[in-house]
Amino acid sequence: MQDKIRGDRQHMTSFVTLKDVRKIYKMGEVEIRAVDGIDFEIEKGEFAVIVGPSGAGKTTVLNILGGMDTATSGEVWIDGTDITKFKARRLTGYRRDDIGFVFQFYNLIQNLTALENVELALQICKDPLDAAEVLREVGLGDRMKNFPAQLSGGEQQRVSIARALAKNPKILLCDEPTGALDYNTGKAILKLLQDTCREKGVTVILITHNSAIAPMADRVIHIKNGKVSKMIRNEHPVPVETIEW
Repeated sequence: MQDKIRGDRQHMTSFVTLKDVRKIYKMGEVEIRAVDGIDFEIEKGEFAVIVGPSGAGKTTVLNILGGMDTATSGEVWIDGTDITKFKARRLTGYRRDDIGFVFQFYNLIQNLTALENVELALQICKDPLDAAEVLREVGLGDRMKNFPAQLSGGEQQRVSIARALAKNPKILLCDEPTGALDYNTGKAILKLLQDTCREKGVTVILITHNSAIAPMADRVIHIKNGKVSKMIRNEHPVPVETIEW
């Protein structure tokens, strides 16, 4: 009983806790263990980087955290609630209200302006921020009326980040957000995400195969073969602009 109380208290102290999470796909007789017993914790307001090679299970973990996929077993505690217990309808609400997604490819609607792309996402949210204000904050104050085709790759990714932030989410999940960008633009996007985390207190979880950016994070979670190989807490994260790779 004492262990159970201690366990529950543990969930309450960390903002994000994964406990023995597994995701197993069956293909005929073959079992594929995409995630094979993952445990980690992330505190509220941290900038966490999940790093590992292709096929390590990073995206599967992110999809489970974001409610886009479900775990085969284990517990996923977000802000004191185990989302693995959610039925489909509640999971949809969680995705809609609590999570902001930033993908490698921007997923903007081509015939809507930057402002309209952000506003569209806000129509289904409970407590959204002002779309124009968030676009100004990501440096696109003078590009709001432009369509995606009139924006550079970096600007389109800024629209995508604004769209995620304007939902006012608990967690910002970023899947290789600089993967389609050149070095300098990618660095500027990482700086924007790092500044957002520091200034707004948003919990940011970013997955990457680029371990060189690890020093910018509060917490670095290394994943290999569907397991956490090591977790490092950076006491003194550095600004991304000081990192070269």
